[in-house]
Amino acid sequence: MTRAEDQVLTPRPLGRTGLSVPPLCIGTSAIGSIPRIYGYEVADDQALETLRAVFAGPIRFIDTSNSYGAGASEQRIGAALREIGGLPPGFLLSTKVDPAPGSDDFSGARVRASLAESSERLGLTDLPVVHLHDPEKIGFEAAMAPGGPVEALVALREEGRIGHLGVAGGPVDMLRRFVDTGLFEVVITHNRWTLLDRSAEPLLADCAAAGVAVVNGAPFGGGILVKGPAAAPRYAYRDVSDAVRDSVLAMQEACDRAGVPLAAAALQASTREPRITSTIVGITRPERLAQTLDLAAVPVPGALWAELDALTPPSRTWLG
Repeated sequence: MTRAEDQVLTPRPLGRTGLSVPPLCIGTSAIGSIPRIYGYEVADDQALETLRAVFAGPIRFIDTSNSYGAGASEQRIGAALREIGGLPPGFLLSTKVDPAPGSDDFSGARVRASLAESSERLGLTDLPVVHLHDPEKIGFEAAMAPGGPVEALVALREEGRIGHLGVAGGPVDMLRRFVDTGLFEVVITHNRWTLLDRSAEPLLADCAAAGVAVVNGAPFGGGILVKGPAAAPRYAYRDVSDAVRDSVLAMQEACDRAGVPLAAAALQASTREPRITSTIVGITRPERLAQTLDLAAVPVPGALWAELDALTPPSRTWLG
């Protein structure tokens, strides 16, 4: 590990799980090839080349889901793991349970089936962290009801099938309700803690008080905080307003004056937040590993942070 890598990859406790993870996590949604979301396909050979680099690299944390690419993400990860002889020592893989593709069945039985599918695809029987994925699809009450997904996840943990429970979703208020149950040790939030959106603030506060780890996804907001609004005019899968385009352009100009890539500031807005344990960055090419590490290590002047904070829209009402 280089000195720069050592500086940005010092392990952090994953809440109260007893596990440790680096401040960066490899996201694998796009590895599953989902052109309707990302606008491009990822071929098998490209995915495997990328995953070989990931498992040989210094970022020892990877996240996936049963539903990514209708299972293609887990299948490709499993193929790479079989090729290299299994998960490398010290590497943490987390996954998520989902309804079957095209179904709204998120029953306890479906959770067990989802976990079995993931285990078979990945070739792993030891799944240390498993998340309830996008519970907003059914709502908090249905998720917590007898026979529902949370009851099944708790039972699977008690049976020793999984190590620790997490919840991954969008609506902040709903995630806070799951944290309040005391059943979950990890939360994945996305698009709610970036240069453009700080609406996860109360969730971060709740998790810090409860000893729950926060893993933050989509620090680039889908690309707008890397490429700018001309090339990537969407945030959180939605078109944005003129006001937020102006905000991003102003942020780009501020970063240019400081000699800092906008993408570096966007990534470090997450990694520098002490209540966030790790930040998920999706990659689909091997060279993105080194590029991500470089962005995480770019020095950002304190004056630039103050300027960027002043340019952050006051609420999520700017989403078009």
